[in-house]
Amino acid sequence: MKIAIINGSHRPNAQSAKVAAYLADLALSKGLADQVYRYDLTDNPLPFWDEGVWQGDQAWEERLQPISEELAASDGFVIVTPEWHGMVPSGLKNFFLLWSNQELAHKPALITSVSAGTGGAYPVAELRMSSYKNNRICYIPEQLIIRNVARVLNEGADNDPESDPYYRRRADYALGLLVRYASALQQMRSAGGLFDGEFKNGM
Repeated sequence: MKIAIINGSHRPNAQSAKVAAYLADLALSKGLADQVYRYDLTDNPLPFWDEGVWQGDQAWEERLQPISEELAASDGFVIVTPEWHGMVPSGLKNFFLLWSNQELAHKPALITSVSAGTGGAYPVAELRMSSYKNNRICYIPEQLIIRNVARVLNEGADNDPESDPYYRRRADYALGLLVRYASALQQMRSAGGLFDGEFKNGM
């Protein structure tokens, strides 16, 4: 079982990166995954989409191929997103524009939203509404919303005594669900017949 964890924050030293690292360590330490692939959008390593992605542009292929191979080999995904002005960051939206159904399709994903305060719900709604149509990633009916993130999931003692244990238990539960969905959807993908040239894009 291989899980890919995407940190959607552009910022260096972001709390989203902390959460992504915690979830990666949890997946491995609990034996939920044999491998974890982490990809960080810190400092926007991916240029904004242009038509060269569809036209076989060599520069795009060289940039995307290594990431594409990792995503295609993954059985499930954790999408970690901060809430910026009530929205998903532009770099994460761009990430979803770059992949076809060969990397993400019919694979489960756990949305994990991060908020410095008590928000975090808007990115969940945005991802569920608009990020899956053509790549056909399958968001599971469970999500994590890590609120007041600076006070939880820290390695040291600077954690809220009530919220921190709750988020750790909830993360364990959510990752367990993700892996069970990933196992089930492996069987569906192996049956074939999921892709049709006539209907390569969603409606």
